[in-house]
Amino acid sequence: MTPKSFLFVNRKAPQGSAHAAEMLDAALIAASFDQHVHLAFLDDGVFQLVGGQRPELLGQRDLGTAFSELGEYDIDHIWVERDSLSERGLSEADLTIPVTLVDRAALAALMARIDVVISA
Repeated sequence: MTPKSFLFVNRKAPQGSAHAAEMLDAALIAASFDQHVHLAFLDDGVFQLVGGQRPELLGQRDLGTAFSELGEYDIDHIWVERDSLSERGLSEADLTIPVTLVDRAALAALMARIDVVISA
């Protein structure tokens, strides 16, 4: 079977719902089946990559550890929408893992060439 390319678009903040954790789990599952996985973070989803959070105080899972292990799953295409960072007063230095910053047009072009786009 030929692998497909998957783009998981993360738009939700890391706390307050299970969206962030479920998207990460889905991406890891796809990668474990040798699919080509890309992650994109925009809107409040950029907060998923910010360090210094303490989700355990809210009874939620710490996604930071899982994000730091993405390379073990061969997930090395991590895109962050530049305007989403700046609109929230963040910069690339606030993020806990290496990413590629892109503008909205580049993100749209990426979505157009991916086989499967999943957004939450």
